[in-house]
Amino acid sequence: MLCPDLLFGSKVEGGLRAAGHDVQRFGRADEAHAAAPHADLLVVDLTDPDLDGAGLVAAMKAAGELDRCSTLGFYAHVHPETRKSAEEAGFDRVVPRSRMAREMAALAGALVGV
Repeated sequence: MLCPDLLFGSKVEGGLRAAGHDVQRFGRADEAHAAAPHADLLVVDLTDPDLDGAGLVAAMKAAGELDRCSTLGFYAHVHPETRKSAEEAGFDRVVPRSRMAREMAALAGALVGV
């Protein structure tokens, strides 16, 4: 999971762990880039413009680095252009942050087949 927001990131991490997922959390794109090709799911906080999560996923998909890894991004509902950018980058699923907070385990489970 690429999420530098300590409070929300901890909430998502805890929810995913409680649902039985093994979670590695990263605050920088280069850290997530190194780990994602070995993961089943990459969860990306799209609310932080400094991360450029859409750019990271687009580059990794183009390089074939996410062939076995699904992608789930979350964004602030007041920025619909972020959703569009993420979908164009090739994210498998993009949801508002509020939905991520409510349904994180179900969203992750649907993408990894659990």
